[in-house]
Amino acid sequence: METPSESTDLRRLANEVRRRSLRMVFDAGMGHPGGDLSAADILVTLYFRILQIDPSQPGDPHRDRFIMSKGHCSASFYCTLAKAGFFPEEELSTFMQPGSRLNGHPARGKTPGVEASTGPLGHGLPVAVGSALASKIDGKPWRTFVLTGDGELQEGSNWEAAMAAANYELDNLALIIDRNMLQLTDATERVMRLEPLVEKWASFGWAVRAADGHDPEALAGLLSTVPFEPGKPSCVIVRTHKGQGVSFARDQASWHHHVPTREELDAALRELGGGEA
Repeated sequence: METPSESTDLRRLANEVRRRSLRMVFDAGMGHPGGDLSAADILVTLYFRILQIDPSQPGDPHRDRFIMSKGHCSASFYCTLAKAGFFPEEELSTFMQPGSRLNGHPARGKTPGVEASTGPLGHGLPVAVGSALASKIDGKPWRTFVLTGDGELQEGSNWEAAMAAANYELDNLALIIDRNMLQLTDATERVMRLEPLVEKWASFGWAVRAADGHDPEALAGLLSTVPFEPGKPSCVIVRTHKGQGVSFARDQASWHHHVPTREELDAALRELGGGEA
């Protein structure tokens, strides 16, 4: 098990998450590898640099909360939780098997480290707002972080939550948007335009920053400064690439919900530095 520290090689960890999540999707015969690959750097940055969480005490009332709103990208999430020590890495081989704790979508109360059951898009941010508000009401110091997809922002529930977060001055809340520009079938800007995202979130009363989602050290530096402004929730729009790390999957909408063939898996693992499966 890796121990979070300033010396942790985040890029190496992210590539390990990519390799293992691809194997999991291949073995299960289902999954969402494009988003798994785009989110890997974000997840390891959170769990190995930012979140104040003790995996040996996942129910510690003083822990930071993380909500994986883009719950369909569960393979990379589970890999990160396992590497952080929430459960044995060997359990990853049970992904999506009958009776496994590692469902296709994360389930609270079933998997250690999962704070909210997610999958239906647009639910994670509203839950995170409630979490952050509870911390404020109780006068507690813990923070709530939430990761959404970009296509997910087409759900109106996110914008209701955005208004509420600003209204209650939830500066203990940080939203991270995995802005890979693609969703299930096509580019977000062809399906339902999202831009200008920075201006939209700022107009809702959030403190907004942009970041390179594949530069984990820079991302860690930025997230360590949350809240960006007192009295405002923080939003980080993180530019990523769907299928990051695999040349033939990068920026391909078809890899949103795609099970790699044996040949594709072997080629992807070679590119990611892990040899063949």
